[in-house]
Amino acid sequence: MSSRDSYRPGPAAGAEVQKDADRWTLVLVRELHHPPERVWHALTDPASLREWAPFDADHSLASVGPVKLSTVGMPTPQVSDTEVTRADAPNLLEYRWGDNDLRWQLEPLGDGTRLTLWHNIDRKFISMGAAGWHICLDVLGHLLAGDPLGRIVAGDAMNFEWPRLNSEYAQQFGL
Repeated sequence: MSSRDSYRPGPAAGAEVQKDADRWTLVLVRELHHPPERVWHALTDPASLREWAPFDADHSLASVGPVKLSTVGMPTPQVSDTEVTRADAPNLLEYRWGDNDLRWQLEPLGDGTRLTLWHNIDRKFISMGAAGWHICLDVLGHLLAGDPLGRIVAGDAMNFEWPRLNSEYAQQFGL
């Protein structure tokens, strides 16, 4: 049995919601056992992103400027003209994906990294986003550990307890 077949996400954890008037921001924190430089590469390199992220990038996110992000797992590909607004390797990455702003902060933590993602997302989708990112970040952790599971997004995530996570996060967020 492959690692992918045996993968099951843990309980909803490591996420919170920040509210500023009608703007909601999902905040996810993960502690990874790999140095910031390695995590940075996985967050910015198109080949690495294809292994874990919910989108493909037409080139590296490691420098400020335009990039096209294509959402995967959709009936028709949704391509977003995106702007990387900050790329401070290996500490801070900020870009706009569609109507959402994403900010990734990488902080050294012993031999590893504390990774924090801020993603402003519509209130009605915030628990879904938390569930999706939960699985993506698990897959990222496996990739960094040399045990790639392959990307688990969109409909595929339904086979990996996404509905349970969505429900748990909705309950945690009081939705």
